[in-house]
Amino acid sequence: MSATLSPAAESASPQVDALPAKSSSFYTAMRLLPPDRRAAMYAVYAFCRAVDDVADDGGPAPVRAAELDRWRAEINALYAGRPTPRVQDLVVPIRRYGLLRDDFQAVIDGMAMDAFEDIIAPDEATLDLYCDRVASAVGRLSVRIFGLSEQEGIALAHHEGRALQLTNILRDIDEDAARNRLYLPREKLAAIGLTAPTPQAAIDHPRIGEVCIAVAGEAEAHYAKTWDIIAKCPRKVTKAPRLMAAAYRLYLDAVLARGWAKPRARVKPGKLALLGVVLRHGIV
Repeated sequence: MSATLSPAAESASPQVDALPAKSSSFYTAMRLLPPDRRAAMYAVYAFCRAVDDVADDGGPAPVRAAELDRWRAEINALYAGRPTPRVQDLVVPIRRYGLLRDDFQAVIDGMAMDAFEDIIAPDEATLDLYCDRVASAVGRLSVRIFGLSEQEGIALAHHEGRALQLTNILRDIDEDAARNRLYLPREKLAAIGLTAPTPQAAIDHPRIGEVCIAVAGEAEAHYAKTWDIIAKCPRKVTKAPRLMAAAYRLYLDAVLARGWAKPRARVKPGKLALLGVVLRHGIV
């Protein structure tokens, strides 16, 4: 990483209201990190959340477009050594851990995919690109902070990011449909006779379970690859990704156990199961 970043206070940290909820698996995973790495992850999280808020709640499309362009410009200025106040907390993590500008820009591009038109039944390639930008790009930033080697870290970010994002998609199909979004892939919907469905028509279809089970199979394959990579890495650098993978797998298992017939209750793993994940993966 050849960027010439201006100095910043080593104690810089994101604002408290930009931190993840203490009840989230992400917060628990980040608490396992040493203080400097934890602060770096919180700074990355704050950036991702701010950009996500633009995509979801940033007002009319022209306003959102202008704000995302501003974020792109501020990331470029940051790497040119001219950080603005709202990206100042990223200066130390970028310098210390070699975080790449392209990954921050990919996150912005991913949020832009949601910002300007509702995603409805993307083709497989577009869905994979979306998962890469909104999840695996965040993973690429994260694995450098965790301390994984370049080759294993990039592979882990690829597979774990997709595993987690596909799990989110399956968990949230009803909530997404209420916002006129449908992330299930076009090809799998066509296989059950849906060629141009509305989100609500798709999730109400009597065979939608077949599509969801197929997507779950892809998520399971990514989880398997994730654990294969983790097994090759020192345990001390994989505590956070282990906990995240294990916790999100509980959500996937829960939606599969619940099934896809309506009414579909919102799933949430039990506290004991989550505690078991923390105890198993939170200790080196």
